[in-house]
Amino acid sequence: MPPQTFFLVSLPTSISPSGERDEALTTLRSAVSTDHGTTYPFQIPEFKVGTLDALVQQADELVKLEQGCKGVVDKISDSLRGLLEGDEEKLQEQKVVNDRPVENYLQAFSWNKVKYRADKPIAELIDTLQKELAAVDNDVKQKFNQYNTTKTNLASLARSQTGNLSQKSLAAIVNPEALLKPDQSEYLQQHLVAVPTSLGKDFLKTYEQIAPMVVPRSAQLLAKDDEFFLYAVTVFKKHSGEFVHKCREARWTPREMKFSDGGREGEEQELKKLEKEERKVWGEALRLGRTGYSDAMMGWIHVLTLRVFVETVLRYGLPLSFVCGIIKTDPKRAKKAKGSLDARFADIGGNAMSRDKKGRPVKDDSSMQQDMAAVGLGMENYEPYVFYEFEIV
Repeated sequence: MPPQTFFLVSLPTSISPSGERDEALTTLRSAVSTDHGTTYPFQIPEFKVGTLDALVQQADELVKLEQGCKGVVDKISDSLRGLLEGDEEKLQEQKVVNDRPVENYLQAFSWNKVKYRADKPIAELIDTLQKELAAVDNDVKQKFNQYNTTKTNLASLARSQTGNLSQKSLAAIVNPEALLKPDQSEYLQQHLVAVPTSLGKDFLKTYEQIAPMVVPRSAQLLAKDDEFFLYAVTVFKKHSGEFVHKCREARWTPREMKFSDGGREGEEQELKKLEKEERKVWGEALRLGRTGYSDAMMGWIHVLTLRVFVETVLRYGLPLSFVCGIIKTDPKRAKKAKGSLDARFADIGGNAMSRDKKGRPVKDDSSMQQDMAAVGLGMENYEPYVFYEFEIV
C-alpha cells in the first residue's frame, strides 16, 4: 500500500462571506482540486480554555507528545513487520483502527468523549494521553520481547540438534555415566574438548603440556565426525580455568558438560514444547500488536486534534469561530495541494505573508517574528493558517 499524506487544516469561519461553519467548510473544500486531494470535515470539540500562559505551555507539551505518539506507532509497525516476516499485505491487514482502515478512521474522525471528556481541562487530557501511550508502548514491548526470547531459545535448541561436534548437543553422543562428575572427586575434573580433525595429531602431542597438572594419557576419544574429534581430558581442578583458556588459544573448542534429563528423548520433548510455546506467543504478540497499533494511532490523532485546537486559539483568538478539515492526498500530489491552500488562504497570515510580483504568496518572517514568539509559535516552518502534515505508511 503506497504512503498516504494527510493535512489537518484549521481556518477562521471568516473565510466565507456568511461566517457560517458549513459555508467555511465549502470554501476550504473548493481550495484544493479533487485532482490533488479530497477534503473531509474534521470535528473538534470546544475544550476548556485556560490562560494564555497555560496554552503556550500546552502547545510545547503537545509537540513532544505527538512526536512520542508517532514514534510508538512506527515501533509497533516495525515489530509487526518483523513478526510477519516482511509480508506487506498481511501487515496492512493488522494496521487498522477498530478493525477499520486508518484512512476510514481519519475520514470519519470523532473525538472519543467517553475516554477523553471535553469538559476536562486540556492539561488533564494531555496527562491521560501520555499515560495511555506509555502503557501501550510498555505492553507491546514486553510481549514482543517475550516472543523474541522464546524464538531465540527455540532456534538455539534447534541448532543444537544439528551441526558438528563443536556445536551440537552431546546428549545422544556421550554417556554421562562414563564421565567423572564434578562432585565425584575433590581434586580432579574432566573436560570435553572438540578438536578439528586437522589438529588431531597436534592435540595428542601437546595437550599434556598446554597447562599445568593435566593428567598424563587421560585423553579419551569419545566421538568423531567429518570435522571434529571429541575428547575427554582430566585436569586438576585448580588449573581447570587455565586449561580451558589454553584450549581456546589452540583453536580447540571446550564443550560444557550439560546433559538434560532423558537424554536425546528429553531434548526432543523440550523442542516440541518450545515449538508449541513459540506458536502461542506469536499469536499473542500479533493480537497485542494489532490492538496496540490501533490504540497508539487513535492516541496520536487525538493529540494532533488537541494541537490543532490549542494553536487555533493562539492564532485566531476568542470567541472561537473556526472550521477544521482533513485533506487526504499522497506524496506526489501533496506539494500542489499545499500550494493551492497557500494561494487561497495566504492573507490569513496577515503581515507574516506577502505576495511576489506574480501574486504568489511568500513569507515575510521579520514582521511577525516577535508577535508569534510571544504566543509560543516560532517562525520556523511558519504557515499563514493552522496546518499539520503527517503520513500514514
